[in-house]
Amino acid sequence: MTEADYIIVGGGSTGCVMASRLSEDQDAQVVLLEEGPRDRNPYIHIPGAYYKTAQGPLLKRMPWEPTDAQNREEQPTMVQASVLGGGSSVNAMIYIRGNPDDYAMWESLGATGWGYGDVLPYFRKAEANNRFCNEAHGIDGPLGVSDIDHIHPLTRAWLQACQQKGLPLNPDFNSGDQAGCGLYQITARNGRRSSAAVAYLRPARKRRNLTVTTGTRVQRILIEKGRAVGVEYVTGGNVRTLRARREVILSAGAINTPKLLMLSGIGPAEELRRHGIAVTHDLPGVGQNLQDHIEISLIYQLNGPHSYDKYKKPHWKALAGLNYLLFKGGPAASNLIEGGAFWWADRAEKHPDMQYFMVVGAGIEEGVEAVPGGNGCTINLGQIRPRSRGEVRLTGADPAMHPRVIPNYFGDPQDLETITDGTLFALELMEQSAISRYVARRQLPEAGPITRQQVRRFCQTAAHAALHPAGTCRAGRDDMAVVDPELRVHGIDGLRVADASIMPTLISGNPNAVCIMIGEKLADMMRRA
Repeated sequence: MTEADYIIVGGGSTGCVMASRLSEDQDAQVVLLEEGPRDRNPYIHIPGAYYKTAQGPLLKRMPWEPTDAQNREEQPTMVQASVLGGGSSVNAMIYIRGNPDDYAMWESLGATGWGYGDVLPYFRKAEANNRFCNEAHGIDGPLGVSDIDHIHPLTRAWLQACQQKGLPLNPDFNSGDQAGCGLYQITARNGRRSSAAVAYLRPARKRRNLTVTTGTRVQRILIEKGRAVGVEYVTGGNVRTLRARREVILSAGAINTPKLLMLSGIGPAEELRRHGIAVTHDLPGVGQNLQDHIEISLIYQLNGPHSYDKYKKPHWKALAGLNYLLFKGGPAASNLIEGGAFWWADRAEKHPDMQYFMVVGAGIEEGVEAVPGGNGCTINLGQIRPRSRGEVRLTGADPAMHPRVIPNYFGDPQDLETITDGTLFALELMEQSAISRYVARRQLPEAGPITRQQVRRFCQTAAHAALHPAGTCRAGRDDMAVVDPELRVHGIDGLRVADASIMPTLISGNPNAVCIMIGEKLADMMRRA
């Protein structure tokens, strides 16, 4: 194939939605190009195998540059999914939409038509919820959203500890009110992960007008007379071109989408010239406004086999596998992060500014260590509305080179103070009797009394990327906006962006559900146009 109507670059959460929805028009030839492999790895589809997908070969590792405030000696890296389905194929499946004021902020920054009332119908359209059916939730969409049937006793104990500390029990973090503690819903259906590739692409694959190609790396967008007319890509070691009769849609993520724009001559003119790239269109906002949720991991050694870590032993693992094989139940049906909370570090904030995750194990996620004796748990916490802004820049003009990722974590000093206060609160939660009875010692930070200054120092050195980059091609109409509210790239015809990079600000929580909503809303706008 040498041409198509629509070319979608990137088979992540938003790209899969776009490919499915645009190919509903039988008169439109749609091609989806994904750099990673197909989603055939069996671990992808078993929720409890998250400990496998959170590490391993389905991830691409990219270095990022720490600030002086972080005081890091080693070169830190962040991971991004490299597989069909993107983050939805490897993440913890936690289904969060943020709060209504997140979208009011988008509108105030120029993303008109993206207020909460505008996006809620697309959340509902996407969703097939197995518990809720009301003004906030739908039941007829492609995306399975469900309760976790297997809840570990340690999760329940931690939620009781939250209540001992004064947090109310919240039955639905996606109702518009996030405050409190509760059980997460996850993107799963009948005990299997409901990734965007499964939910959207799999039913669409039988359409003759949809082509999905994996193992294909797009190098640049082809621009002629101010219009995107196709892409140049590499597959099997060969460089090829594919032309677009209608539009090119970039869904490569908040790191690679701005990289591709800059390699194509679209971006800050000075940055492009520095690397010998001819300037097609001077667009200074490309790569700017990078935001990410920075995260802290508190690790505890337990006084017995009280977590999912016991399933690392062969006989327990075999029993869990048999339960799942026969009944789609047991530990393998859990995402290992069943409970969480939204609460305040700074009471001056209108909404909770911290998110907490009870990880019923230690050493599950890449870069988080296990405990002596093998039985542990981890409390992850993140600041969900960071003030700091970073950037993505080029390392060079070679498409094979990683871009420069400069998150500028703690660039705004208030972010460090906020996450310090949030960490102190998490440490106090773990001292409540409902959970402390299971704890032998705190491993990270080291056991013993700890001052606020020590916690602050710990946060500086131990904070890591939460892997939620966003904002680098933000929607709006001012000089630093990259796309307009219809997600068309300013100054270039026939080119749109559809992924987390268009968010003016990060939403308050895990962004995968929002990426799916973006795909639903943009596809609808394009069809109506």
